[in-house]
Amino acid sequence: MRLLVKNIGTIVGIDTANRLKISGADMDSMERIDNGWLTAEDGVITAFGASETMPAEEDFEVVDAKGGMLFPSYCDSHTHIVYAGSREQEFLDKIHGLSYEQIAQRGGGILNSAERLHNTSEDELYRQAMERIDEVIAMGTGAIEIKSGYGLSLEDELKMLRVIRRIKESSRLLVVPTFLGAHAVPKGYKNRQDEYVEHICNDMIPAVASECLAQAVDVFCDRGFFTVEQTRKIIIAGAKYGLKAKIHANELDFSGGVQLGVEMGALSVDHLESSGAEEILALKSGDTIPTLLPGAALFLGMNYPPARDMISAGLAVALASDYNPGSSPSGNMRMVCSLASMRMRMTPTETLWAATLNGAAAMGLSRSCGSITVGKVANFFITKPLPSFEFFTYAYSTPLIERVILAGEVVK
Repeated sequence: MRLLVKNIGTIVGIDTANRLKISGADMDSMERIDNGWLTAEDGVITAFGASETMPAEEDFEVVDAKGGMLFPSYCDSHTHIVYAGSREQEFLDKIHGLSYEQIAQRGGGILNSAERLHNTSEDELYRQAMERIDEVIAMGTGAIEIKSGYGLSLEDELKMLRVIRRIKESSRLLVVPTFLGAHAVPKGYKNRQDEYVEHICNDMIPAVASECLAQAVDVFCDRGFFTVEQTRKIIIAGAKYGLKAKIHANELDFSGGVQLGVEMGALSVDHLESSGAEEILALKSGDTIPTLLPGAALFLGMNYPPARDMISAGLAVALASDYNPGSSPSGNMRMVCSLASMRMRMTPTETLWAATLNGAAAMGLSRSCGSITVGKVANFFITKPLPSFEFFTYAYSTPLIERVILAGEVVK
């Protein structure tokens, strides 16, 4: 199929240098083309330019952008969207003053979701997850990482990962599956955490690998969850089967997870609400992407990560939604970008790169998506006509997306 998008007010997110990530001061610079066009063939971007160079419309399926802007699709590198039901009771608990850790200690939080998932069929999990998938596609997401972690048993972790595989096979999204058996310690292993770590390393990871169900392994390395040494052990076990590392780090405390992630060559370390000069110095010494989740900080009433300090230090910051039922029940990446501007003082240009190309890098996908670049997957969306690029982030609740194109096909 050959697609031509014409009458584009402005093409944004262009990267003719085909970079794998964008770091530091470069995050606030972006090439644009006004009054443009773009072509795609067989799901890949083939050309774009100013209107006077547009090819003839014959032999193309033509989409008229009607003066709207064309953005690269968001690349959401941290989600937990396969889950059963919702946890609005815990929302009330938070309103009444309970902390994230207090809710978890009462059997809520991750353990609550694990119990619900255990009692939900694979088909029903898939049905619920696909509703969320359709939701995030309509809001501009074109690539997404989906974690397990609400199973916490071999059977249920495999069930989750099989649902993620079905999503990958049936959805137009680019999907990266991640095994997160070390999301919490299940009730059956209370006071036997080291035994659970052994179970993850010796039983879960080999079973996941035997069915080729994951591309990465993740660990919640933080106070009250898994220690640095336990995290190291799980990452090493995953590496034996070719699983790349990702780490939930420093959400609740200065856990050492950031330093470990850099040491182990992790794709990303995510959350980082508790971060300072030592974490930034560690990140400067490697290629690990610091991935910030302002939606979780908003929902939990936590401090926001020091994005400005990270960018000033020359890091390639990524943004992700953390879409999950307990601490960030939203996959709206545009809102994530707006929060990053309002609460972390990132410019709209910085947030776009953080939510697209750097998000792709945090999934190992930046060679194929994350920017408007010839040869990359034709994942992008078209807005209504806007007074400026910055308006899209500024007017964060106004419905502005008119068309969504994934793999060169119109899906909305």
